[in-house]
Amino acid sequence: MPINIPQNLPAFQTLSEENVFVISDERALRQDIRALEVAIVNLMPTKIETETQLLRLLSNTPLQVNITFIRTATHKSKNTSQEHMSTFYTTFEEIKGKYYDALFITGAPVELLPFEQVTYWNELCGIMEWSKINAYSTIHICWGALAGLYYHYGIEKRPLEKKLSGVYPQKVNVKNHPLFKGFDDIFNVPHSRYTEVSTEEIRKCPDLTLLALSELSGAHIIADKSGRQIFITGHPEYDRESLKNEYLRDLSKGINPDLPYNYFPGDDPEKEPFNSWGAHASLMYSNLLNFCVYQETPYLIEDIKPLVTPETDI
Repeated sequence: MPINIPQNLPAFQTLSEENVFVISDERALRQDIRALEVAIVNLMPTKIETETQLLRLLSNTPLQVNITFIRTATHKSKNTSQEHMSTFYTTFEEIKGKYYDALFITGAPVELLPFEQVTYWNELCGIMEWSKINAYSTIHICWGALAGLYYHYGIEKRPLEKKLSGVYPQKVNVKNHPLFKGFDDIFNVPHSRYTEVSTEEIRKCPDLTLLALSELSGAHIIADKSGRQIFITGHPEYDRESLKNEYLRDLSKGINPDLPYNYFPGDDPEKEPFNSWGAHASLMYSNLLNFCVYQETPYLIEDIKPLVTPETDI
């Protein structure tokens, strides 16, 4: 089954050319089916690119998925036109009375700031609190994962000595988890960040389970005991060129970054990068929507039961 997005969204044409099954709103209205309702809080600066990356992965199931893009009202996008934002995005205030099968919260280029100094932090906290009642499952990606672990469980991020950038092997730590159906024991994932969370703190938290990790890049996928909150510190949705573009961007800024690890053939940035993570990324998102959301969420979406999380001191 397809993913349902507006026909004039830039990702529609891109995904159609890739032979990804997408349908327009008009066609979806003629289908008598209970579609999954998925909301995406897109905090990434390259919003159109991120839209395409996530939609590509969310389309790989036999389920119809309705997508709602959410923007922060307290921060104006500098890299995406206001016409695009007003056409395809809504604010939290406009949808807070609705229910969703899944909510995605993306990364953001604000890692080195204390959470409370992020301009939209209070608004994001409101969304994360709302998600415990109005979303069956919430998936936090990269900085979104660090923000979610901090807000819900009081786990602090900590700075790395230098930027972690590259494609790192991850080990499945809980082999019978539905997220890893069909997985190999080791799988690759792109990472791009300046901070991390401590695997020791994750292990000590009785409400969390460390699902996948790496000796090189640390904790990768964490879930709460209910399975309804998932925290992903990497970027499985990244395209082949994403790390290359970030590397070249940092070079142009005079940051003098290290070459992304395990990415360019022979560590030669003139060569086309390997994509060694795409198949597992596709499988993980398929498992996520099917086994962690569709098989668990109530048919009547308003019957979602509130998620109880521990009180923190933040």
